[in-house]
Amino acid sequence: MSKTPIRRYDVAEHLRTPEEMEAYLEACLRQADGDAAFVAKTLEDIARAKGMAQVHDADLSRMDARFKELIEQLAARVPPEDVTDADIDREVQAVRDPTPPPATGS
Repeated sequence: MSKTPIRRYDVAEHLRTPEEMEAYLEACLRQADGDAAFVAKTLEDIARAKGMAQVHDADLSRMDARFKELIEQLAARVPPEDVTDADIDREVQAVRDPTPPPATGS
């Protein structure tokens, strides 16, 4: 029987908005019952979530700019009405793996 991989749950990955972070803090403060270590761990979770959100936003911005650049480069070679999903996939793959595919010889 194959084993199912299990990842550790990280609440910071799921706290995306300030409202979610605030609700998490309030719930944890109710549960803490004076446990300073529990409150400290809660604040650490929120700090990590804020850092993840900032990195995520920056990555999306960079990806969006790069995608627009790729589409412009493709449009310069192929009329926009003739661009297919396969064309876009090739462009994205070329960015991910810039080495050209091996030539098939005769």
